[in-house]
Amino acid sequence: MAAAARLFRGATRGPPALALARALGSAPPGPAGRGVRGAALAAAGALGGLGLALGLWRRQVALAAAREDEEDQELRQRFMAPPVSGLRELRRRRRELRSRMELLIMETQAEMCRALAALDPGASFVVDSWERKEGGGGISCVLQDGEVFEKAGVNVSVVSGLLSEEAAWQMRSRGKSLKGKDGKLPFCAMGVSSVIHPKNPHVPTMHFNYRYFEIEEADGTKQWWFGGGTDLTPTYLNEEDAVHFHKTLKEACDKHDLKLYPKFKKWCDDYFYIKHRGERRGIGGIFFDDMDSPSKEEVFQFVKSCAKAVVPCYIPIVKKHCHDSFTPEEKLWQQLRRGRYVEFNLIYDRGTKFGLLTPGSRIESILMSLPLTARWEYMHNPPESSKEAEILEVLRNPKDWVH
Repeated sequence: MAAAARLFRGATRGPPALALARALGSAPPGPAGRGVRGAALAAAGALGGLGLALGLWRRQVALAAAREDEEDQELRQRFMAPPVSGLRELRRRRRELRSRMELLIMETQAEMCRALAALDPGASFVVDSWERKEGGGGISCVLQDGEVFEKAGVNVSVVSGLLSEEAAWQMRSRGKSLKGKDGKLPFCAMGVSSVIHPKNPHVPTMHFNYRYFEIEEADGTKQWWFGGGTDLTPTYLNEEDAVHFHKTLKEACDKHDLKLYPKFKKWCDDYFYIKHRGERRGIGGIFFDDMDSPSKEEVFQFVKSCAKAVVPCYIPIVKKHCHDSFTPEEKLWQQLRRGRYVEFNLIYDRGTKFGLLTPGSRIESILMSLPLTARWEYMHNPPESSKEAEILEVLRNPKDWVH
């Protein structure tokens, strides 16, 4: 038997099929030969099983690669540009909240851009992907000088690095206890932000922003929170539009907690207050910041519901009024109200201030929120009982639109 085994080992050098033929062809007669032939046949069975398993494995690898390619293609078609973190990295970290948040803001950007483009087919978005040398980057989508929209921008940013002292001070002033190592605070921030300025004064301006922030302290502890909101700034008051806008946002909030809408509606009215004018920027909506409870997953699901509400709360209003007739006087009033919009954004807005205080920020994207045109007139006061005076009354005394 030992001789047969030696004969088999010698005969089975080389490719499997040739080795088998050698083993079977050179086997001597008698018991030793039967042993060699049996061993060869057993080896053939093992090789056949191994080949089948190898073939199945290769097929599974090919199918997985094909699925990944299909997913990549689907994501590229779904978004306005490739994600900042890259598709492969997002897929690798698909269960992590940061990846899910980046996918959400990318989807929100694409949904709003496509909805706006469908209403203004003669214009198109400029899609600008940019990188920040300190870490991260973004995608800015801007439409200008269309038939319906004077300027519409929808930005995504995913940035990381070290928080500047000015930005850290701004956060500490809101009650954040941030303890850096040697004065350094690593951070990651991502969000989607949009401001839409229509041409027609009977179509309101709309703004939304949803963001996630994460800071690592000296002991490795990570602080995280979400913020955001959606608000409407009409030039002229249309109560039906105001009710639709607020009702849609309330429905998104109510899916999670009936207390959220009234709380965040008041916060919005208070946040968008132009102190030096004694009036709000618009008729509000919802606004929240530093939201870190009840849990990361629950807050993310709430933010997702709010982000999914931005198209249905606004686009029907644009469709309704984008072809309304208007007078030169109404256009002038729109320009004056846009001046108030600029004042708030440059003096009070947290996002604008954070962006301007963060090293390496992209100024063009930060100031995307400003309209192409605005106007300031000395001591302009509209006549009493006019449509212009009507909107001013609401801006000075916010209303409950859903009860």
